Formats: sequence, structure tokens, C-alpha cells
Amino acid sequence: MIWSKEETLPRGQMEQLQLGKLKESVRYIYDRVAPYRAKMDAAGVKPEDIRELSDLQKLPYTVKADFRDNYPMGMFAVAPGELVRFHASSGTTGKPTVVGYTRKDLDVWLDNVARIACMGGASKDDIAQISFGYGTFTGALGLHGGLERIGASVIPMSSGNSKKQMLFMQDIGTTLLVATPSYALHLGEEVREAGLDPEKDLKLRIGLFGGEGMTEPMRAEMQKIWGKGFFCTQNYGMSELCGPGVSGECEALTGMHVNEDWFIPEIIDPATGQVLPEGQSGELVITCLGKEALPLMRYRTGDLTKLDYAPCPCGRTTVRMANLFGRADDMLVIRGVNVFPTQIEEVLLGVPEIGPHYHITVERIEYLDMMTIAVELIDDRLLDSYGQLDELEKRIQKRMHDVLGLATKIKLVAPHSLQRFEGKAKRVTDLRKDGL
Repeated sequence: MIWSKEETLPRGQMEQLQLGKLKESVRYIYDRVAPYRAKMDAAGVKPEDIRELSDLQKLPYTVKADFRDNYPMGMFAVAPGELVRFHASSGTTGKPTVVGYTRKDLDVWLDNVARIACMGGASKDDIAQISFGYGTFTGALGLHGGLERIGASVIPMSSGNSKKQMLFMQDIGTTLLVATPSYALHLGEEVREAGLDPEKDLKLRIGLFGGEGMTEPMRAEMQKIWGKGFFCTQNYGMSELCGPGVSGECEALTGMHVNEDWFIPEIIDPATGQVLPEGQSGELVITCLGKEALPLMRYRTGDLTKLDYAPCPCGRTTVRMANLFGRADDMLVIRGVNVFPTQIEEVLLGVPEIGPHYHITVERIEYLDMMTIAVELIDDRLLDSYGQLDELEKRIQKRMHDVLGLATKIKLVAPHSLQRFEGKAKRVTDLRKDGL
């Protein structure tokens, strides 16, 4: 089901709509947000210089540091009395990023999430179990409101408490799961360990996943755990932009459709900041259109992807962003080689003897970088066979070397011995002082 007519606009009409909103948004942010006005003045650009969409490239970038430097509400365009909601990032690397919504912002946000839910196959007949953590994190309340908007019933479970999650799935008949991919895998394991067959004992048919990236091997692992009839999509967003609702996969699984009437995406070279041609991979930059509380121009997300403007079989005409390759700041440099955790994950999920959970430790030993990848065995009986363990380790090491171009140490551990995460999975521990 397509929720909004804007999702099917011809390219020319979409660009006209974007240009009108862009002009209004640039004037709005220049007049109301002092830090961004200072950036524009330093760049020598005024609102009246924006005459066509390509003029977007004249505007300076907004970056995460702008929020830290103007904490908590220096980037806001409205007074606190005009706000109806605050959210914030986790703040795990410093002060949290505080975001706010006016009544109009909230309405637009939830409508965009409703679009994303429909893209993934949700309908008014679904019973949705929200297994994101509730609180200042935008994911839970965003999906909650968007699913209610399309008429679905919502169970606000929050994360954790797997026994109760399973109880409600059985007794209430949950048909749709909202979670991070890593928690969905963990919950699926718990379901099977409890002696339940998801295909026979549950009604779950759809997963709407976000909060972290999902590779294609991980999607295949979902179907192994939850059953062949389980269809899952991922969606994209971040607190600064609105929360979930920026983009999402449709049932054709050809990439994540961007809600272009509210967000203009660009791809840039993360090192130089130069805009890249269509189809090239780089860092995603998003300009928000029509936001009242927290308007953002050219926000550098740090996420790596590419854009595809070709028609989609689903009937939507909006541009699609590819599944994230990783984050510019998640890249590990090991002995001069650039490594992304997603590369490692794709290798591991192709090995049938091991499970989907892993942890990467990087340390410097006698001036040499060493990466150790701990991964769980599916069958702990292998731990009693040195020969089989040695063969498996060498096989994984070879596959890693073929993909990454460097030697790694593989540590095979017992099933269920690695930490599980209710929110975003923390896959990497870098013990080097400089991280390089």
C-alpha cells in the first residue's frame, strides 16, 4: 500500500516541490538560527542566492559538533513554549543531542513513519509489538505513532524481558515486530530455545527494523530463525533529522525510499566534502524541508551509502538509498587497511557452523595492530574436537583474508557466551589509544 501521493510524483514535480520548500527553509533558518546564519555569512551566501536546486551546494554543512557547541537548544528555531516534545540521542560519546518538535513537526514526522510502515507491508490489521526501548530515543515513539496512524494495534513492550515478549506474541497474536536487527535475532533464538516453532506457534509475519544497519546475510539469518514466511525490511532515520521516517525499504527490496518531499539527500566524498555523481558511494548528507523546531541544512550523517533514481517496481518514484555500507567514523584502519564491521559480518554469516553474534577487539601489540574476532559456535560439541576447531578457524581466517586483505585472529566461543544487546549492538572494542 502507498500511503501518500507524494511518493509517486514525477521527478519534475518533485523537484519543483523541493525547490519551493528549500527556498522557504533557507530563509527560515537564516532568520531564526544564529549559529547557522553565522556559517552562511562566513560562506558568503544569502537566502536569495538559492534560485535552483543545484544552489543547495552553496550552503555550508551542519555537523554533529554544531549540536555540542550549542547545547542544549542553540540550534532551535523556536522558543521552548512552542514545543510539544523533546527527544535526545544517547550521548554515549559526550553530551546528548537534544531535538524538539512543534505540533506540526510531530504531525509530519508520524505521517512519514506511516509511509515507512506501509512500504514494509504493514496494514491496519496488524498487531505491532514495539521492542525498542522507550524514552528519549526516537525509535519507539516514532514507530508507535506511525503504526497507530495507519490503524494498526500497538503493544508498547519496550526492549528486554524476552519471556514476556514471547508470552504476548503467543497470547495476543503479534503479527509485526519492531526492533533492532540484533535484538530480533536474539529474541528469535530465545523463542526457539523455549521450544516454540515461530511458523507454527506464532502469527508473526513482518519485521520493521531500524536503529542499526541490516546486511543481506543478516536478513537471510532472520528467515532461518523466524521462518521462511517472515518478511523483514529496514528503515532509516536519526534524531537530528526527525527520528525514523527519513527512508525505508518497500516490499520490492530495492533500497530504502527517501521521503523526498521532506528530505533532500546528497552523497559526498567524506574526505573532501565534494558532492559525488549519482550512483557513486560516499557519505549521506540530508537537508530537511519544512521543519519548524530544528531546521537542518546539509547535515552530514556520517553514514555511507549511494543513491538510485531509477524507477522502482513498487510504483514509488522517490530516490532510493542503498543499505548502509557502514559509518565513516566506524571505519577501522588496521595496518593501513580500511575495515568496516559490515564486511566482517557478511563473511561470518556465510559460515554455517557459527551464529550471527560476534565481537571485534583491536589492540596494538609490540607496535603491530591485531584484530581478534570472537564468534559463537552453533554446536558446542565442536569445542571437544581440536581438529575440527582448528579447521574451522583456518577456514574463517582465509575467508577474512580474501575479503579484507589482512590476517585476523579468530576466537571461537561457546553458544550464547557473547553479550546480547537490547538496543544498538556494540560490536567493536578498540584498545588502541588513537584508534588508528
